Amino acid sequence: MMATKFPSGQSIGAAINGIYETHLPVRDLRRSVAFYRDQLGLEFAKEFSERRVVFFWVGTKAEGMLGLWETGTAPLQMKLHFAFRAPMAMVVSSCELLREAGIQPLGFNGEPVSEPVVLGWMPAISVYFKDPDGHSLEILSALDAAPDAEFGVGPYSAWVAKHG
Repeated sequence: MMATKFPSGQSIGAAINGIYETHLPVRDLRRSVAFYRDQLGLEFAKEFSERRVVFFWVGTKAEGMLGLWETGTAPLQMKLHFAFRAPMAMVVSSCELLREAGIQPLGFNGEPVSEPVVLGWMPAISVYFKDPDGHSLEILSALDAAPDAEFGVGPYSAWVAKHG
């Protein structure tokens, strides 16, 4: 199937330049608010208590928003994933910053790490971590380098040793 084109010939996908908003189901809204506001430091945007939802700004108001929707104690749970985009210097120091906030930095396979990992096929540097509901979160910065799929996923220090 061909992508839909604007009259100018540009595709809709080419005009999209990021994801503005994402939503997560959470079991305990207060606990999740404390995590995202107090531990991660996201800016509180708005609460709609009658709907049991809280919104946070991600970056500036023009850049993004995260919605947390309380689902309560339902037996079915979803574990979702998304990545926060951040400057390279922040990702490089994110393991230390996460630990200072009481959050365990994780690698691609969920193992504790002391440095970011690089996803060679992109390439991008990233650190993973979990929120109180077990959602997989990531802090990521695309690297200004040629992709190296053979690198796989490995420590940032190994990427630097190989690619400078």
